[in-house]
Amino acid sequence: MNIPFCLPENISPETFLREYWQKRPLLIRNGLPQIVGLFEPEDIMELALEEEVTARLIECKNEKWSVKRSPLAEEDLQNLPEQWSVMVQNLEQWSPELGELWQAFGFIPQWQRDDIMVSCSPLGGTVDRHYDEYDVFLVQGYGQRRWQLGKWCDPSTSFVPNQPIRILGDMGELVLDEVMNPGDVLYVPSRMSHYGISESEQGLTFSFGLRYPNATELLENFCKTIEQQSGIINTSEFHIPFRLDPNEQPNALLDPKMVKTFKHHLIDLLQNSDQFDDIFTHSVATAVSSRRYELLQTDNEYYPDEVQEVLEAGGWLQQDANVKIIYTENPLRVYVNGEWIDELNEAEMALLIRIANGDSISWNKLASKVQDQSELELILDTVCDWLDSGWITLSEEE
Repeated sequence: MNIPFCLPENISPETFLREYWQKRPLLIRNGLPQIVGLFEPEDIMELALEEEVTARLIECKNEKWSVKRSPLAEEDLQNLPEQWSVMVQNLEQWSPELGELWQAFGFIPQWQRDDIMVSCSPLGGTVDRHYDEYDVFLVQGYGQRRWQLGKWCDPSTSFVPNQPIRILGDMGELVLDEVMNPGDVLYVPSRMSHYGISESEQGLTFSFGLRYPNATELLENFCKTIEQQSGIINTSEFHIPFRLDPNEQPNALLDPKMVKTFKHHLIDLLQNSDQFDDIFTHSVATAVSSRRYELLQTDNEYYPDEVQEVLEAGGWLQQDANVKIIYTENPLRVYVNGEWIDELNEAEMALLIRIANGDSISWNKLASKVQDQSELELILDTVCDWLDSGWITLSEEE
């Protein structure tokens, strides 16, 4: 199923990225009608009880909030107060149909995808005023929800004390106050305060979250990469020349000028060393292609003749929405879920890159790229490995 971008007709991807992304919100009426009817509240409440699901129950009694994390039991969802919300993370793991809707946000680089979360709540249900450290597209899937957006926040913004969740005391002047219906989409930039409250007896709001690593994460991954590749790094390139000041008397003080000298040499090394560029690119690639949630293990086993039969009958291969596949140039490398896949040959790499770029691979596309029958058999074996690993999916023509 090909899902068009959720943007309004008068806003191109270029316009959105230039004028809205991380700058201001955007409400898109009926931007994702494909989500309507996929789930009902009962589906989410049942799913929240599954052992392998990542879920939270957030309740508020007498202005005191509480959070219970999975595993949730049936008794946890009984005798609930008037104000509660059940949230389930990584929902695309449990619904391939929902995962396909990531295509609606394909104007954002794949490496920024985090996961799809759903919030199920009754009339008046909310998690109060807050802000997130990531960009999000909120999609109403069932019922109605009112959203208010206010001030921009930062790490110095204070929260209501003695609460288990981050709640803002106020959101300043409102910049948006709208009720969303099923299929409506609301883009909320990172660090913009927002407040959603259910206005129907039951409601489902889906959050398509988009994250990017912060400086701490990048530095940690960079140091880890250096440690892992210590055996092949040319350490002589990293030598930092240092000359003592003859006018300084020896003592136990770590001279601030010396620290600044080391800092400048390190920055120069980072900016001008090809070896450092390669290491840093690798560390960024592993960081942004990693997923926060483990893939659900399945017992599916695919065989080349069966895959060929499905493809010849009009089926196709495409990326699984649970998986993050990215690639780099100079050197050309493919990364899947935080791992560099270094055993790919040229044909396999080209095929996986096409899939990562959103191409649906039919039999004609697959067969046209191979030289002979033996190469075709090898590609089919590799495709079966990818299917078994959950990197790609095989869809049959309806």
